[in-house]
Amino acid sequence: MPLKTYPFDGSRYLDDDESQRELLADALETGNAVYIADAIGVVARARGMASIAQEAGIPREKLYEALVDDTDPDLETLLDVLKRLGIEPSTLAAE
Repeated sequence: MPLKTYPFDGSRYLDDDESQRELLADALETGNAVYIADAIGVVARARGMASIAQEAGIPREKLYEALVDDTDPDLETLLDVLKRLGIEPSTLAAE
């Protein structure tokens, strides 16, 4: 019988603000837009993607598209999601 595997979802393990901020700070330090978008997506999933999308006024599917791996994320969307998460990019850089 073949071994069944599932994709890893880090959002299941980021259950507090500190761990979420650490991930985002690490992503921002790299300057890699895809990693930054992925980290924001992980945090958004940890906090509830549907509610973040609703608060941002973005269809949930569009938000998922903006935050999936291998895409060139739209900066405006990323900043809006960070705002909805209650995170200011300037505070991440200072940590």
